[in-house]
Amino acid sequence: MKILSTNVFVGPNVWAGFPVIRHVIDLGVLEAWPSAKIGTAFVDGLVAALPGLAAHGCSYGEPGGFLRRLHEDDGTWMGHILEHCAIEVQNAAGTEVTFGRTRGTGVPGQYNMVYAYRQRDVGLAAGELALRLLMHLLPQALQGQVDFPFDPGFDWQAELRSFVLHAQRKEFGPSTGSLVKAAQDRDIPWIRLNNSSLVQFGHGKHQRRIQATITSETKHIAVEISCDKEDTHNLLNDLGLPVPQQRIVYSAAQAVQAAHKIGFPVVVKPLNANHGRGVSINLTKDAEVEAGFAEAEIHSKSAAILVESFVTGFDHRMLVINNKLVAVAKRVPGHVIGDGRHSIAELVDIVNLDPRRGIGHQKVLTMLEIDNQAKRLIAAAGHSVDTVLPPGEVFYLRSTANLSTGGTAIDLTDIVHPDNRDMAERAIMAVGLDVGGVDFLIDDITKSYKDIGGAIVEVNAAPGFRMHVAPSEGKPRDVAGKVIDMLFPLGQQSRIPIAAITGTNGKTTTSRMLGHIMKASGKIVGMTSTDGVYVDGKLSVKGDMTGPKSAQMVLRDPTVDFAVMETARGGLVRSGLGYQHCDVAACLNVSADHLGLAGIDTVEQLAVVKRVVIESATQTAVLNADDINCLKMADYANVDSIFYVTLNPGHSLVKEHIKAGGKAIVLEPGMSGEMLTIYDNGLHMPILWSHLIPATLEGKAVHNVQNAMFAAAMAYSFGVDLDNIRHGLRTFDTSYFQAPGRMNVFDEHPFKVILDYGHNPAALGAMADLADRLDVKGRRIVVLSMPGDRRDQDVAEAARILAGHFDHYICKADDNRRNRGPDEIPQLFRAAFLKNDISEDQISVIPNEEDAVAASLNMAQPGDLVIVFGDNSPRCWKQIIYFNASDHKTSSTQAQGGGQASVPFEDMMDGDQSMVRDARGVRLARGDVDDGD
Repeated sequence: MKILSTNVFVGPNVWAGFPVIRHVIDLGVLEAWPSAKIGTAFVDGLVAALPGLAAHGCSYGEPGGFLRRLHEDDGTWMGHILEHCAIEVQNAAGTEVTFGRTRGTGVPGQYNMVYAYRQRDVGLAAGELALRLLMHLLPQALQGQVDFPFDPGFDWQAELRSFVLHAQRKEFGPSTGSLVKAAQDRDIPWIRLNNSSLVQFGHGKHQRRIQATITSETKHIAVEISCDKEDTHNLLNDLGLPVPQQRIVYSAAQAVQAAHKIGFPVVVKPLNANHGRGVSINLTKDAEVEAGFAEAEIHSKSAAILVESFVTGFDHRMLVINNKLVAVAKRVPGHVIGDGRHSIAELVDIVNLDPRRGIGHQKVLTMLEIDNQAKRLIAAAGHSVDTVLPPGEVFYLRSTANLSTGGTAIDLTDIVHPDNRDMAERAIMAVGLDVGGVDFLIDDITKSYKDIGGAIVEVNAAPGFRMHVAPSEGKPRDVAGKVIDMLFPLGQQSRIPIAAITGTNGKTTTSRMLGHIMKASGKIVGMTSTDGVYVDGKLSVKGDMTGPKSAQMVLRDPTVDFAVMETARGGLVRSGLGYQHCDVAACLNVSADHLGLAGIDTVEQLAVVKRVVIESATQTAVLNADDINCLKMADYANVDSIFYVTLNPGHSLVKEHIKAGGKAIVLEPGMSGEMLTIYDNGLHMPILWSHLIPATLEGKAVHNVQNAMFAAAMAYSFGVDLDNIRHGLRTFDTSYFQAPGRMNVFDEHPFKVILDYGHNPAALGAMADLADRLDVKGRRIVVLSMPGDRRDQDVAEAARILAGHFDHYICKADDNRRNRGPDEIPQLFRAAFLKNDISEDQISVIPNEEDAVAASLNMAQPGDLVIVFGDNSPRCWKQIIYFNASDHKTSSTQAQGGGQASVPFEDMMDGDQSMVRDARGVRLARGDVDDGD
């Protein structure tokens, strides 16, 4: 049994609308061994190891359903079992996930095994541990048939404990986790910014951050004050708030002297530690003070140690958020209660049987441990771990009441005395914290400290929330929600508008058009594209940035207030969408491209991948009504409105949609040309003549007319004024500056040159259609290729589409051959052209792109049209604009297959070596970062 490949999906994906992990697994010989055939011992061992499996409903939809599947006559197969185990292993560590799915790949014995996760590393480790457990439980005879690296020393309980500890290091702690959940409950997006507790809430310019319970609004000086216990003590004392006497010391001898001045009993603790580390209380002897000093030194971050008077009373944590007391918990140190029969060690084991107790922060309570501190307290009381305590006697194993050391918490929020409430709020305001915890000792929190005494022993920045959100007794408090309400008051936005654009062709141009319209409307636009990530029109990261990583770059940028996400197939297939929702999504078209890769073999399967973007939209889905695969996506869109785009003014479905009050943008014929017209709820709104949009080359580039219609529809969906839409379209052109590699026209030679990054049959066909529409007095010459990972049949289809539209075809290869031979792709094109009745003398095979472009420019005569499908756009554009026919040197080397000679790039530049270096030294516009494809 093997895991053949793994994908970790971030956000919505083809398997689910949330993060999942997919393993492609091969069962090998186990394909013939369902659970019933393996035997009851295997099933019993599995349930004993993971008793939580009994709650899995599986296909029966009720607890126990999965166990029924295991015991059925045929049982169930190992891939399905692995799915449930990967889920339950995470649950055992406190990570609550439920979703799983296992489906065959079409290859016998191979399955797509999918399960939900919350943290990447934890999810992956859960799958690995689940697989090891299943292999360990196989009968020994069957183990001998399985190709798996068995560990003879496999100890499940030790492995599970190690996994739980690993999960706690990777997962959010209880405080951070509660804040994330509170944000989710309020539909506020969040992004984890590191491997610990740094989290961004909100997107773009609306973002706020937390680290544990420190927020982006927490003042640094307030944290510094709270961490310095002497400063905190003096500040509160000067305000007349109740604090114990205190001395700062630097040696054990000074500590003893201070204890005598203050008066026994005393507390010795570090000046700047937290979570009760290094604190020794109720010290009554010099030797105890010296031992306490040594303990405090171990945990102190400085040489300073505090000695203060010991205040009696119960330990209460009073939580203040935004200057209001929101929760009070009485904290009781970890303890056991004697029963006259069991030893202290046995009582600890009995307490740990409580299902609410787990390892670390795994559950509501933490398991008790007999560690060095517990042993010291046991010895100080004259006991040993074997001592049997009398019935009812309470013995504390800790001197402090932290939950992380086994303590319990009792919620008392509703009964706190008003004086004590006021005292806590004043203390936190005095320190200056937006979120702070007051550790207050008092015998009865329902009575005023002014009457019965009491003292503030500590003020905490970044106070833990676990005791409040999940107290051992009493009512849970939504303290995390109070923090989120403070960061995002009622009416304040947390999201920036997100426009997501997918499709096979036209994504980059449409994204740029929309970004240009929004920038002209006053927005700071963050945009992902095939060329890179742009912020406010400036290139931030160069490369193919159309996947989830680049999307999160935009959403993290604190200046961005509008996001345009070009979303490609590759990122969706590999990693998912990268964010949970967009406001408006568009699918431009779906045609054959990248087929045969990553299990996507048909256009219909490709449409399912691209549909993920449409399914993520919450407001509007903009769909190409002229493409059946786009049209079908309307059935899956969960949006307020569908906005159709059509070049066909007679489209029957769109007409019915408009009659019903729906939204559409239609290309309508008129006396002066074709008009982009929006319909909305019965309104008829002409936008702009297509020939007035520079990017359409006077309306002849029909594919860019359609791109402009999508950009206009999306901008309108975001409430952009029609005048701003018109202005944006009229000022956007396909110059290399605004749209590098996208139908860039150069007219300064005696012939016209167009550079485009077409790389699939549909894209090449669109440019062939443009070539037919343009008024060309001379010949039409094309330099073409396709990426090497496309299928032979795709190359043949591209050649069929191009055949007859040009007078000469120069076949080249991309720089990256993608596992193809040096001239394999151009030779495939040559063969396909010959089959489509293109004569030999109309075809040149020049594998090197630089040489192919140079040959086309040298071949061109006045009045000709040259279309270059360039892979390295910056290099191709420099070749085009710096070409000088009068200085060009003719090469005697003839291209393979006849036709024009291949001319070296250095010769074309006529000795200007600096220009050659510049052109060749340009960093690739694509491929620097492979986030999309």
